[in-house]
Amino acid sequence: MPAALITGATAGIGRAFAEVLAEAGHDLTLVARDADRLRTVAADLTGRHSCAVTVIAADLSGRAGMAVVERHCADHPLSVLVNNAGSGMRESFVHNDRQREQESLDLLVTAPLRLTHAALPHMIERRQGSIINVGSVAAWLASGTYSAAKAWLTVFTESLATDLAGTGVHATVVAPGYTRTEFHARAGMRLGGVPGWMWLDPMTVARTGWADVQAGRVVSIPGLQYRLLATLVRTLPRPIVRSMSAARPGVQRRRAPTPVSPPPVSPPPVSPPPAPN
Repeated sequence: MPAALITGATAGIGRAFAEVLAEAGHDLTLVARDADRLRTVAADLTGRHSCAVTVIAADLSGRAGMAVVERHCADHPLSVLVNNAGSGMRESFVHNDRQREQESLDLLVTAPLRLTHAALPHMIERRQGSIINVGSVAAWLASGTYSAAKAWLTVFTESLATDLAGTGVHATVVAPGYTRTEFHARAGMRLGGVPGWMWLDPMTVARTGWADVQAGRVVSIPGLQYRLLATLVRTLPRPIVRSMSAARPGVQRRRAPTPVSPPPVSPPPVSPPPAPN
């Protein structure tokens, strides 16, 4: 059976991709940090589908966790790699912790780069395979380092698709908008102001993404509302896009602290000239 590896596979879009790929006849390797949840998801999928499920508990925000999954990708030929693991941050870059920013960048950028590089040789050798990177419509906004990381992932996927032309291996970035997952709650984002019509279901995202992969599309945007929004944002002048991004709900924005000028230093008193004799 063809084999697929999915990161961030215990909930949300990653869990939905696991379901879709199991239905399509793939054996699965599921990667996430929580070993207990991985075993629960694996038991559920094994019980409902005729597929083998392997689990790897690893934190992809650190190089040690990446190395474990890289070795698996290098040692076990994959038909599909789904780079889905991710996290969001409520604080703006100016006010956020530097280490959290670095871990987020490693999770969203470094891990997909390294896992893709590890998985590709087997795919190219067999002239068959799919790299699926789960991006975001935030890639076309200007909303913090999450937005910047998803922009990198989008361009990386487009470039990869060009490099892989003629090899039988394809790359697709799936760019959803707001999706009902644990993502926002874990980041402490309050999104009560987002209207219902803007929310996507994880299974809709995964099924749309998989259909676009099979159709050979490089960029997959689930949901008509987000296809229209992405088209609009990509054509608007960037100052307008920046204004739209600043108004996006969910991100805690505070003004950067205003530097406090030191109090003026009074000049020393000038002694009067000596009186004439």
